[in-house]
Amino acid sequence: MNLQSEIDYFTDLPATGQARLLALVLHELSVAARSTYGAAPDQVQDGARLRFVNEITSRLARYIEQVLADERDRPAEDVLMRMLLAPRADKAAESLVINAYRRAIQGFDRNDTTVTMLPG
Repeated sequence: MNLQSEIDYFTDLPATGQARLLALVLHELSVAARSTYGAAPDQVQDGARLRFVNEITSRLARYIEQVLADERDRPAEDVLMRMLLAPRADKAAESLVINAYRRAIQGFDRNDTTVTMLPG
């Protein structure tokens, strides 16, 4: 994966496209986080990984809200994408995020519906 090309792709999306893509990433991250806990509520098997996913999902959810509200003081697109996709010292965490992003982008490409239809 080429980080700069992903940044360029994300930056070129309209606000609704950015929000939709990040919502898909959030969904994929939440699915991946399921592997960190067992069947019972007190059976967290990988607390560090669960906390990592929670922190990323919190940041992405806030960014989605900022994009949809058109807040000008939100992080720049390249900052957000680097936070999400840049190499990490924790390779398991890096793999979790990259795989979630790849699944999200595949779903996003298949369902590209960011065109707005105007009444005619």
